[in-house]
Amino acid sequence: MVKWTGEWLSAPAAGRMGGEPPRWPGERLGLPEDGVGAAAGGGRRLLGFLLDLVAASLVTALFFRPQLADPAVMQQFNLWAVAVWALLTVPAAALFGFTPGMAATGIRVARLDGAAYVGAWRAVVRAALTALIVPAAVRNADARGWHDRLTGTVVIRMR
Repeated sequence: MVKWTGEWLSAPAAGRMGGEPPRWPGERLGLPEDGVGAAAGGGRRLLGFLLDLVAASLVTALFFRPQLADPAVMQQFNLWAVAVWALLTVPAAALFGFTPGMAATGIRVARLDGAAYVGAWRAVVRAALTALIVPAAVRNADARGWHDRLTGTVVIRMR
């Protein structure tokens, strides 16, 4: 089973194979236990995501008026808000390594290979999987979601 599930079941498998689990998230990646460069916690990541969603909704509301009583209008509004969310987050993550919400919470995306830019394809894949929620929510012992493992990235603290 470990062959096809890969890294997301690595903590129990590591215990069975004699390896020790990491003492803190990111230890196996060479990240510090705390402070700048440490793996970002789930609370900061969730808050950054929620701030990005709020920003996207506010920008969408400038162009498309929400009507809470009308489900059809709200469905259209939500579709536009997701499109605006993608426009706010993908270029920012690709070029700067953080979205507006991530900047507000003091976290950023870093590539494991040490490259300066996250890059367009990584940012698009991360955004698509984040929109599905589950790939971003299921994290391993290094605090990396499926979207991080697929793209070779990790979310770290900036401050």
